[in-house]
This record gives sequence, C-alpha cells and structure tokens, in this order.
Amino acid sequence: MTIYSLYIFDRHCACVYYQDWHRTKHLRPATEGGILNAVSRAVAPQTADTSTPNSSTVTSPRNTLSSTTGFVVAVGQDPTVPSQTSPDPPKSNTLPFDEEVKLVYGVVLSLRNMIRKMSARDEQFTNYRTSNYRLHVYETISGYKFVCLSDPSTDGLRYVLRQIYSGPFVNFVVRNPLVPMDSREQGIDNDYFRASVDRFIRSLSVFA
Repeated sequence: MTIYSLYIFDRHCACVYYQDWHRTKHLRPATEGGILNAVSRAVAPQTADTSTPNSSTVTSPRNTLSSTTGFVVAVGQDPTVPSQTSPDPPKSNTLPFDEEVKLVYGVVLSLRNMIRKMSARDEQFTNYRTSNYRLHVYETISGYKFVCLSDPSTDGLRYVLRQIYSGPFVNFVVRNPLVPMDSREQGIDNDYFRASVDRFIRSLSVFA
C-alpha cells in the first residue's frame, strides 16, 4: 500500500496545490498559462533560459550539475556545454499537468453529481477504486476539495484528508495572512504547509 499524490482544488475549480510521493510515470510540467502560480515547483511551466554563458551561476569546480541542461558533467568541464555522452531526456507520453488536473477534477465532479442525483438520501462521494489506483475525496464547507490518489488496496483515506485540512491547511494557509484564499491568480505553495503535509503523509502506516 502507498500514497501517490495529493491535489487541492478551490471553489473556482482551480488546482491550487499539488504534491506527490510514489508517482511512477514521468510528470510533465503544465503549459504556459495552464495553471495558477505557486501550485508546485515540480509542475510549473518551463520558461526559456535567456541567460548568457557569462551569467552562469556555476562557479565552483565541485559543482558538477550544469545550470542550463541538468546533465552531470566532468569536473573542470565548461558547465555551459553538455557532455557528449549524456543521454537524451526520457520521452513521456503522459499529459501536461494542466490537462491532468482537468481530468481529475472532472471525474470528481461527475461522480459527485451522479451520486447526488441517483441517491435517495443525502450521500457523499468519498472514494472510488480501479485496478490501478484508488481516488479519495474530502470537500470542505468553503468549497475546497482535497483529492488523494493511492494504491487500490488502501482503505478509505477521507479521514487523512480531513486531518490535513484541520491541521496543516488551517494552521499554515487559512491563518496565514500572506496566503490568498480566494485568488484566481495564485496557488498555496507555502513551504511550511508543504513540509507539514509531507511529514504527516510519511508518518502514516499506509505510506511505504
């Protein structure tokens, strides 16, 4: 059993936060303008590097990571020139992150509406399972939706999402005057919130 990823959507249907742990497929960054700012550094749109060789930040010969290519180069080699033996970056057939979150939110919204229309009682959509993953949902009164993807054999994690909301989210986002809570232009990638969520998820027995 394990936990793959966490998404948080606001009441405007926008993804304002993302974090993953055991993702197996290569994650493609979002397209320019596809997501809000400060959702996650891992999915931020890639921008063209306009720096010149003279402005390279690699100044120490011990630093073997090229600042412009990400390839490991030999000590003493010009960091602005990629190694001839460096392999090409792996190609991925996955969707860009902004397309992925649209699908995730669309599934949550569709299943929630279907359950509300077909159920005779006021039932809530909490999770569903496929052969590859299990999706868990917790929705707050203010309209925030916490969505988690986990191994299909994992039990319901709605209580985990509720604890993330009542603990780290309230402490480091709701009570933080520097974090916009109703913005269509800014996410909530707060360092303290991210670190707190990471510690909490890793402390769970289902995290492996």
